[in-house]
Amino acid sequence: MILSFDQILDVMDGIWRLSPIFAMFLGVGFIAQLVDGALGMAYGVVSSTVLLSMGVPPAQASAIIHAAESVTTGVSAASHMAHRNVDWALFLRLTPAGIIGGVVGAYVITGMDQTLIKAIVVIYLGVLGVLILARAFRPPADRPPQLKRVIPLGMAGGFLDASGGGGWGPVVSSTLLGRGHAPRYVIGTVNSSEFFITLAISAAFFWAIVTGRFDAPEGLQGVGAALGGLVLGGVIAAPIAGFVVKLAPTRYMFGAVGALVTVLALWQGIQLWPKILASPAAVQVTSLMHGG
Repeated sequence: MILSFDQILDVMDGIWRLSPIFAMFLGVGFIAQLVDGALGMAYGVVSSTVLLSMGVPPAQASAIIHAAESVTTGVSAASHMAHRNVDWALFLRLTPAGIIGGVVGAYVITGMDQTLIKAIVVIYLGVLGVLILARAFRPPADRPPQLKRVIPLGMAGGFLDASGGGGWGPVVSSTLLGRGHAPRYVIGTVNSSEFFITLAISAAFFWAIVTGRFDAPEGLQGVGAALGGLVLGGVIAAPIAGFVVKLAPTRYMFGAVGALVTVLALWQGIQLWPKILASPAAVQVTSLMHGG
């Protein structure tokens, strides 16, 4: 099929209009994966805050992020396995638990009111931002990973990851690091587990779209540009993430990510507040309070 000159111009115009979206998410994906590979967290949280701030509904934002992570976490997992950063006993407990929690979380988020979900996610991201920021002032010890209460932790991390578009790393890595486990094995194991959990969550979102439980993201060209940027940026950053630890102090990286996520969550909360007040549930509560 040979395109006419006008059709070629239309294609070039479309690419030109989408290029700023692609470039922005290329940067977002690169920075998020660079930090995620070095700290064991932040890819989903950073990507989610950017997508939500652009007005993308939570379920659709989570679906886009997990589609991108299906590629980036695979590269990251391969890198950590090659460097022998994986504790296999911990891996074999975290992964199945995270898959179960992630599939349940994807099912829940696709069946609820998106304004309510977005309010919950914004609060959740704000709390995660504060917790990540607090990690900057509480460096971990260097003990081997213990396996107590790992399965409930993995289920909670998977559920929150699917519901919020990012949470596996902040919940699981922060908890294990807070227990004093060796950062090398925590980060390597959590990142490697995330690949399989991401595939399960992506499959759950795909099934929800096929069965009509929720609509596919609107504006497929814009979604494709954002997804392509996230994937390419993450793939470029994943192999070199291990060097970030040598270049930048871990404490400063925790501080920077925590501050960014907290500020973005606060800004989203301010923007979302009028919609929350106008929601049917809020109107009903206000009417009851005034005796209506």
